[in-house]
This record gives sequence, structure tokens and C-alpha cells, in this order.
Amino acid sequence: MTLATPAGYRALDDASLRDFLAGLPDLRDRLGGRPADWSIVEVGDGNLNLVFLIDGPDGSLCVKQSLPYVRAAGESWPLPLDRAFFEQSYYRAVAPVSEGLTPRFYYYQPELYALVMERLSPHIILRRGLIEGRRYPGAAAAVAEFAARATFATSDFGATLEEKAELMATFARNTSLIRITAEVVFTDPLANSPRNRWTSPELDGLAKEFRADSALKVTVAEWGRRFLTEAQALIHGDLHSGSVMVTETDTRVMDPEFAFVGPIGFDIGAFIANLVMNAIAQEGHATPGDDRKAEAEWVLSQVPVFWDTFSSRFLALWDDKARGDAYPPAMFTNPGDAEALAGARKAFVDRLFADAIGYAGVKTIRRILGFAHNADFELIADPARRAPLEEKAIRLARRFLLQPASFKTPADIVAAVREG
Repeated sequence: MTLATPAGYRALDDASLRDFLAGLPDLRDRLGGRPADWSIVEVGDGNLNLVFLIDGPDGSLCVKQSLPYVRAAGESWPLPLDRAFFEQSYYRAVAPVSEGLTPRFYYYQPELYALVMERLSPHIILRRGLIEGRRYPGAAAAVAEFAARATFATSDFGATLEEKAELMATFARNTSLIRITAEVVFTDPLANSPRNRWTSPELDGLAKEFRADSALKVTVAEWGRRFLTEAQALIHGDLHSGSVMVTETDTRVMDPEFAFVGPIGFDIGAFIANLVMNAIAQEGHATPGDDRKAEAEWVLSQVPVFWDTFSSRFLALWDDKARGDAYPPAMFTNPGDAEALAGARKAFVDRLFADAIGYAGVKTIRRILGFAHNADFELIADPARRAPLEEKAIRLARRFLLQPASFKTPADIVAAVREG
């Protein structure tokens, strides 16, 4: 099957990518030398896109291009190309507050649905590093800093109603990827979807049990409704450890093609869920010389680091850079106003933590019973070893969803993981 594509579009390959970049003087000069001198490697290993790394005598670039289908599924799952437009739109929207926390964005070619950005080197994907037992002391705090800056600046506290309306008008059109999230995150894992998969037969009974849990399904459906209706800020939409690249001293957030104006807690909960899943999975990567207990404890310790950094920075930004039309500063000029306003701000951030707990539960379930799984578990080759750890994670996820009052602080999450 060959899918129809717009005039001018073609999937880039080695030769056409050289021609494309050679026709852009600034990018050609950044690489240096002749196009024939450039090294090009396609490294896209995610679910959706082509990703090329280009090295020239003088510099490097990364080119990311949409394909007209979900790469992980092939042409049987067509997908509009415009996700590249929304990814570059997100980079542009958060650029004023994200310097040093995302790849530098250089160029977008609308006919090819291709964006050109900084090649991050010697960075690796955070998830890969954690699976290998490496520690990145600044990563969780940096991701939290990014999330606080990006969401505050695009919320009704940090943006005017006109700016927020423009963001909503732009990103509301990202319907293809919003639909994917609505289906594969919220609907499919607890339904009889042919896209679902799990460690079988070890988790067959668990999958059946969860699909029969009416209270759980209603709760997840409610979180899905809130995902679709709560337009709090421009969110990344897929903020997990596979969307972060790191070195020991640098952290960058990437791959925001799922961006839209939605609930802040969705991003926060996604990252917390991925830290928790990695901590639980560490046991499955143990070797005779390393039981991975210390690594698991370290990853778990990053949950409070992440939340505490996010919450403190969001509140600090609200105190210092409030310019939006929600809680307008002009209202709060009396001597007694400061304390009341501080209390309202703290209550809002506390609600974000409660939201994050719910979304963390949803995101964990989809990674074990749904279409796209995490390498944290998938790279545990022995299913008899992998399945009990997946079960531990997903049962904790159900507690997040059905017993949310048990999780008031990040310390409660840490304690729950330790208890098993």
C-alpha cells in the first residue's frame, strides 16, 4: 500500500537530504565542506518519525521528518504529516523561556514536514542511561525546571488571554496526535483493542482483571475527559524519560509533537510515572555483580527532586512574572492580600500534584497493557522475570487512581514503591 501525500512531499533519504541542506546557506555553512563530505545516519527508533544525524567538517545537525504513518505500525496505521508543524510551533512558543533546556531549533520546511535542529552530542536518551544503571544528578531537576517555565509562561498566570487564545487556536488543530493520546493512553488499555499487547501468558489474567474493573475504568475515563477539556497551559504531551537527552552535566527535552493546550498535571504525571517504572524495573536488569538496589533507590529519590523543583519554581515564577489575566496582580494590592494570594497559589499547585498522581496511574497502565511499552521493562528478556515487575508497577498505578488520598506528597510515592 502506498499512502497519498501532499504535492512536494517525499520521505528524505541520504541523497535528497544532502540536496535539501545544501540549498539552505546557513545550514550548509554550519556543516561546512561539501555535501559529499557529510556523514548522514538515520537513527529514528521511536514510534513515529525519521530522524537523521548529519556531521560535517565544521558542525552537526539533526533533521526530523514526519512519515505519513505510525512508524511502529507501518502503513496500516496512516497518520497526517502535520505533527512536524506542531512540534516546531511548540519549540517556537517556549523558546523565550527554554534556552538551554531544549535543542536549538534552526529551520522548518513545510512542504517536507521536516525540522532542522541542534544535534545533541554526546547526549544519550535518559531512559537508556537509567536502564544501564547510570546516574544523572541534574536531570530530574532540569526537566522540572523546563516544565515549570514552559507551562507557567503559557498558562493564564503567565500569558495574556490573547496570547493564550492564539496558542489554543494553533494547537487545537493537532487533532491527530491528541486522538492518538485519547485512544492509546486512556481508552485502549482497558478495552478489547487489537492494538493492545502485554507479557503473555504471564499477565493474561491481570489484563482480564483490569478490563473487568468497572471502578477503574470509570476513573480512567474521567481522567480522559479532563485531559480533553482542561486547557491550563501549553503542554509537551509526551514528557517521559525517552523524550529527554542527557549528559552528566546537560539535560534537554525534545519530541514535543504531541503538544496541545491541556492539563499541566499530564506532563508532570507522565515523568513521575516513568521514574517510578524505571525504579521498579531496575531489579530486572540486575547482574551477579550488581543487584541494582542502589540504582533503584537513586532513581526513586528523583521523584521528590522532580516534584519539589517543579512546584517551587512554578510558585516562584508566579510570584515574579505574573502577567496573565487569572489572579491579575492589580487585584491584590492591599496589605492583607499577599497572604491570601499565596494560599491560593499553593492550593493550585497542590491540585497539580493530585492531578499528576492520576495521570501517572493512567500512563503506567498504558505502558504495560497498551500499544507502546517502555524499554525499562521490555529489555528484561526473560518474561518470567519481567512480568512480576510489570505487575508491581501496574498495581501501584491502580492505587494511584483508586486511592489517590494515599498520595499527598512525593514521599508517599517512594514509600509505596518500597513497600511493594
